Amino acid sequence: MNQLLVHNPATAELIATLPADDDSSVADKAQRARAALPGWRAMPVVEREACIARFAALVKAQIEPLAVVMTRETGKPIQMSRNELNGFLGRIDFFLAQIESSVQTETVFDDGGMTEQIEHTPLGLVANISAWNYPWFVGGNVFVPALLTGNVVLYKPSEFATLSGLEMARLLHEAGVPKDVFIPLVGGGAVGAALMEQDIDGLFFTGSYATGARIARILGPRMVKMQLELGGKDPTYVCEDADVNNAAASLADGAMYNTGQSCCSVERIYVHESIYDAFVAHFVETVKGFKIGDPMDNDTYIGAITRAPQLDVLDAQVADALAKGATLLCGGKRLKGPGLGYAPTVFSDVNHSMELMREESFGPIIGIQKVANDEEAVQLMNDTRYGLTAGVFTPNRTRAEKLLAQINAGSVYWNCCDRVSPRLPWSGHGDSGMGLTLSTYGIQTFTRPKAWHLRKP
Repeated sequence: MNQLLVHNPATAELIATLPADDDSSVADKAQRARAALPGWRAMPVVEREACIARFAALVKAQIEPLAVVMTRETGKPIQMSRNELNGFLGRIDFFLAQIESSVQTETVFDDGGMTEQIEHTPLGLVANISAWNYPWFVGGNVFVPALLTGNVVLYKPSEFATLSGLEMARLLHEAGVPKDVFIPLVGGGAVGAALMEQDIDGLFFTGSYATGARIARILGPRMVKMQLELGGKDPTYVCEDADVNNAAASLADGAMYNTGQSCCSVERIYVHESIYDAFVAHFVETVKGFKIGDPMDNDTYIGAITRAPQLDVLDAQVADALAKGATLLCGGKRLKGPGLGYAPTVFSDVNHSMELMREESFGPIIGIQKVANDEEAVQLMNDTRYGLTAGVFTPNRTRAEKLLAQINAGSVYWNCCDRVSPRLPWSGHGDSGMGLTLSTYGIQTFTRPKAWHLRKP
């Protein structure tokens, strides 16, 4: 029997041994889900809403044990795990409030003789390969609206957040979602590959560009709908009129929250030369104040790196930056101990010859570059193959909007960063992916528009 071993990245402790899926079990689960589709699709939307509302109530009642599970398997600081679960409940509220208006049949023309309508029908069998860094957020962005719109779901959580994925399945089933309507899969890349071989109607993936490109090559010829949320190298520009201390504190949090393992973490900072030194000083002071320690400690801010290979990526970026003349202001090395720790790392005097400023870091590391003017900042912010988020700090909204309008990014921020709202679509440009989740568009993405031409006899 295949097995998945689950380790605590903060301690290296083996915390679970799970039976894993194989090609045969994945195929069987896909068949079961397909067979369950007609019944779930035919269920009135108010009954599906009731299931999800009960699911939300169960999550709310069990936030503490669910947070502990997430922290133990990902190394996320416990307070941030609680934050994620509480935020997830707000997203469910949004989906429940918007589902009926988002998918109701629309009459777009009626002259008395000819009526034209748009019906929103479910995609069918939705496959979701999810992420480990925000398992409840990333998974829920897909499976909640997918279920509400009448789809069945094969859910493969990341192998680094499988216990959380199994908790999602347990609570959904307790809430009344039939077991064959939402089916979890356990395993790593081989299970994901087996899932893509099934007769699916949509594939929703969050992860690396390399894996996303491979998925597109496999599913593209089959015309399967895809949503690929991939990487980012998210920039922010601090103008000379910005509040230096507030900007530095906000961006330090934006770069280091969840130990830098967020899709929309701030990964590049550009600061006007007139305030550069003051900004860097306050930024470093803020970072040095972040508590590093046991993720189960309520006061810990910097937890563990979830995946061991990422430590090599961080080491390589540090070595490359030093070799090319960057100044290391703090950190730059792994933390001692049995777990996967990395010290919060800040570089100044960086440039775009360095991997630190070009390739996704996904860890507690940041480069801060000096710029002479707005034009240089815009040019550098767009000098990337990614386009997930970008931000500007200035008290002048008109200036910020003019700058942000020139940036290739799916989400832009004025005087804030590292923020996601269920009311706004989540999407990216370039190698940051294709498709979207969240907002009413992220509800409708789980449906097919069907055009009705109705002529009276």
